[in-house]
Amino acid sequence: MSIIDYAQNWPMKIKEQLASDLLKDKTVMITGASDGIGAELSKCLGLLGANIILLGKTRQKLEAVFDQVAPICQGELIITPCDLSRLEQEDIRKLHDSIENEFKGLDALIHCASILGPKVPLAHYPPDAWAEVMMTNANSVFLLNQGLFDLLEAGERSCVIHVSSTVGRKARAYWGAYAVSKFAVEGISQILADETEDQGKMKVFSINPGATRTKMRKEAYPFEDSKTVPDASTLMPLFSLLVIGSLLDCSLSRDLPGTGGQIDARTWEFPN
Repeated sequence: MSIIDYAQNWPMKIKEQLASDLLKDKTVMITGASDGIGAELSKCLGLLGANIILLGKTRQKLEAVFDQVAPICQGELIITPCDLSRLEQEDIRKLHDSIENEFKGLDALIHCASILGPKVPLAHYPPDAWAEVMMTNANSVFLLNQGLFDLLEAGERSCVIHVSSTVGRKARAYWGAYAVSKFAVEGISQILADETEDQGKMKVFSINPGATRTKMRKEAYPFEDSKTVPDASTLMPLFSLLVIGSLLDCSLSRDLPGTGGQIDARTWEFPN
């Protein structure tokens, strides 16, 4: 499979920019790479020539994604098992040093990892589950942004993309820690964008993917007909636009929303 085959239904304005070596020598770390949006992103950006660091909780699942992506990946592909609910400073230091030694810097960091947690009233929410969801979905985002910041600053351009949620912008009953964690992610994204805007090197975005056919979606809506829900590949034109436009000096750069942009994937309209 080539990137042209993969992107055959994408908007023409993006397709015109695509090439298998477009992101050659660019290094992207994707959290939650073993499932859903993260796994699909690994495939997409691998086809564009990027080096991909696959970070996820379970080695076996990461290896399955590796086996799918490796035959089509134009850059290096690295597995990094990591339980974000137990992330510590020593883990970040080791990750930082391995990225620096292998690639000298990091061009893009995409936060896809999250867990749902129980859907129960706040009055009955288990405190241990609350702490696990907040650590996985929000605290780890802060820690990775902070711990890898100098690697993102090492090059001329970089980007950080935070995957949010509809309930991270308007909360709903019974979404508990998941909703609160996504509100926190939105705040992290806005603060990081504001703190880096003057330097002009780093682009920061949050994306609400909307309904997407993932295991988490099935967990949240067990009686929904999954065939009626778009799969993760439908989000790739938007993610690719943000990554390519942020990292390269090209026509797509002019189509980017401003840094700090809060994007709703299902209503986003590509510039003509």
